[in-house]
Amino acid sequence: MFAFVLRRLGTMVVTMFCLTLVVFFLVNLEPNLKKLAISQTEQRASAEHLESWLVKNGYRQNFFVRYGQWLGVWPKQPNIDASGKAVPRFRYCDEPDVPKFSGVLQGDFGCSTKFRATVAAKLFPALGATGILMFWVMAVMVPISLLIGILAGMREGTRTDRSLSVASIATTATPEYVSGVIFTVIFASTLGWLNGSAASATSQGITFYNFTLPVMTMAIYGIGYIARMTRASMVEVMTQQYIRTARLKGLSFPSVVIKHALRNALIAPFTVIMLQFPWLLTGVVVVEVMFRYQGFGYVLVEAAGNNDIDLLLGCSLISVFVVLFTQLISDVGYAYLNPRIRVQ
Repeated sequence: MFAFVLRRLGTMVVTMFCLTLVVFFLVNLEPNLKKLAISQTEQRASAEHLESWLVKNGYRQNFFVRYGQWLGVWPKQPNIDASGKAVPRFRYCDEPDVPKFSGVLQGDFGCSTKFRATVAAKLFPALGATGILMFWVMAVMVPISLLIGILAGMREGTRTDRSLSVASIATTATPEYVSGVIFTVIFASTLGWLNGSAASATSQGITFYNFTLPVMTMAIYGIGYIARMTRASMVEVMTQQYIRTARLKGLSFPSVVIKHALRNALIAPFTVIMLQFPWLLTGVVVVEVMFRYQGFGYVLVEAAGNNDIDLLLGCSLISVFVVLFTQLISDVGYAYLNPRIRVQ
């Protein structure tokens, strides 16, 4: 298992390197650089003025040199002003005024041109806010979906199974931007919950009124998917020979389900549950924008809309890490839950 984890960690590093290189190339295409220069100067700036800004701030350096500077394997170079003096590229980020190794490997994620602050100062508090939202979504989504899936799988073909299956399919077929609008219309118009919108949760703290709608909007979609997977796994387990043997020995139905069927039935849903974390990190974009919750999704939208290169790179790095890390945990957990995989 230790050797397996080491191999997967090595694969994670290579994958993150390749993906960040691709993202770095895409965000530094010429139209994006022009858009960045316009946003940092003025709409009526001449082409010569825009080009001068890009050269002055190092965006015309060699592509691989800039990528190496972002990683921290190549020293960052300060700007040279008209008098020939070395000055920081962005003063509001306290960037070095002398050549210095300062990149991702040193904990420096760069400077946000949109928020005029370091990427770390903007990104990590936003991640913390999104982490709180994701925690409550998982706390609501996982128990409800497992309960629905287990109840449906225990009674295959019954009215209970059909009713729960129809409800699960309906929730899975409803994307966040649809359920969010529906919940907003229903609860905001009748109960006034939107008066304490999720935007206040980042400044005034989390309450039932300002956090219920975004949590419901995100959880309702995942509940159906996990419930369907749990039901299918439960139905398969309940038809196994050892379940029949346990029933023939006189064990009660609840005892058979809890002691023998449940653990094996949860192997497949465990993998699905772990894969919800990458989905939550991307699905949270719609919900945070809709409910004005200033988390990771809000920061990502602002960075993309203003071509904030360093902030976009930081968001992509976090996203890739979350996807690969949750896949690693999923594989390790699957091996521990399934003895056959562990023996192999």
